[in-house]
Amino acid sequence: MKDILQKHFGYTDFHPLQEEIIKDVLNHHDVLVLMPTGGGKSLCYQLQAVMKDGITVVISPLISLIKDQVDDLQSIGISATSINSTMDYGEIDEIKSRLTEKRIKLLYVAPERIMIPDFFSFLQQLNVNLIAVDEAHCISEWGHDFRPEYRKLNLLKVNFPKVPLIALTSTAILQVQNDIVKQLNMSCPKIYRGSLNRKNLFYQIRPKKEMYPHLLQYIKNHPKDSGIIYCQSRKSVDNLADKLRKDGISALPYHAGLSSEIRNENQEKFIRDDVEIIVATIAFGMGIDKSNVRYVIHCDMPKSIEGYYQETGRAGRDGLESDCILFFSYGDKFKHEYFIKQIDDEKYQEIAYKKMWDMINFCTGNSCRRKTLLNYFGEKYDIPNCGMCSICVPPEKIEVVSYQEPEPVISETQKTVEIDCLRCDHKLFEILRVLRKEIADKKRIPPYIVFSDVALKEMSALYPQNLESFRKIKGVGDIKLKKYGNLFLEKIIVYCKNDNIKPKSYSAVDDIRERHPASI
Repeated sequence: MKDILQKHFGYTDFHPLQEEIIKDVLNHHDVLVLMPTGGGKSLCYQLQAVMKDGITVVISPLISLIKDQVDDLQSIGISATSINSTMDYGEIDEIKSRLTEKRIKLLYVAPERIMIPDFFSFLQQLNVNLIAVDEAHCISEWGHDFRPEYRKLNLLKVNFPKVPLIALTSTAILQVQNDIVKQLNMSCPKIYRGSLNRKNLFYQIRPKKEMYPHLLQYIKNHPKDSGIIYCQSRKSVDNLADKLRKDGISALPYHAGLSSEIRNENQEKFIRDDVEIIVATIAFGMGIDKSNVRYVIHCDMPKSIEGYYQETGRAGRDGLESDCILFFSYGDKFKHEYFIKQIDDEKYQEIAYKKMWDMINFCTGNSCRRKTLLNYFGEKYDIPNCGMCSICVPPEKIEVVSYQEPEPVISETQKTVEIDCLRCDHKLFEILRVLRKEIADKKRIPPYIVFSDVALKEMSALYPQNLESFRKIKGVGDIKLKKYGNLFLEKIIVYCKNDNIKPKSYSAVDDIRERHPASI
């Protein structure tokens, strides 16, 4: 298992629970996995797919999310593909042939696709070794993102009784967990609950008064950083995106009122770092696997804590420190009440009211934000001061950090700065980031699929000089070493020669990683 982990994924150790989960799946157990966004859920079925004969079928709700995962797997030498509604019959037939010929290890499909009778029959002819249901909370009416098509997945166990099933989610209260197990007909499942504590996220609730000046200043204080800004209405999204662009900020809108072509184009520009900010309704985000989102800002109160947790979870997937800012006013309550009153079903209306009040209490409470979040999901958090929320950190310090911190000035005599606990050479980091973007553009893939920010920062901290030392960088597996190693080494070696820099001893690696635990 560890050989495959290192060869393909470029890591030497598993995150908590990953190894145990993979072993259970390999032993044909049904498994329910609750892990935070960025906690390594996908590895739990991807690694076993490499180890076992046959095909792993992954059910995921959005084409964009599927595309990101398939691109990522292909980039590390794992045969993965998808079948979706954008493909013509010829493309689908070609993929079916490759599946029949056992040339594919992972197949990604949407829930609607897998339940088509002809396609279902086709799958039954293959050697399916595992079925993975991603975003499994969508199956529950108690969840925040219920999708009726997920209910039909209860037929999976009926038709594939001997195939183990793994259901994965990052947002599920106890009622939702029970519903997932029941609706999927899971057989005596092993349940793994990883901590939902995202230690690298700083949670802030701020008053809406003078929101835009604060928002603009924050963005200017974080140049080149990727961010998502959520608004409740399409009109608010368009207005804010226009306003930011007039103030010189690289921002694009995303909402259901735009044509699918514009939505896809704007999303691609954001994923590929061609634009820094997406201003969006909650229609945006579930399909985003982008690891280097440095902040998520809510201009309006979300409908539920589950929604808030999932949306903020799109920040800092790479494990680096990131901000989650929510601008709140009691006016949000009246907006939500208006929409709740439009719900005809009394049961769903009652659920919506409860979720609204849970969210209001979160915004107005004076307890640690992190503790409130984790307690909501049934996880105890007894640390008296998390040091990473607007309750536990004095307001004057938050002001300095969030709104008045000047952009670092990098001089020739002091090029090394402290970034997110990892001491790296900022000038070299920028050189490598430009190279990463050039490679990604040529390959038409998101930059983070080439290397994560974490990998670039380790390169910029350790200055590897040969393929052997470059291989020790976190996230560098055999395939990426072969594809990109010499290109990045060339930049690093020239930079060190020009600036008379000596590479650091690799005994520093463990110390850096201990202070900077990044996510797979």
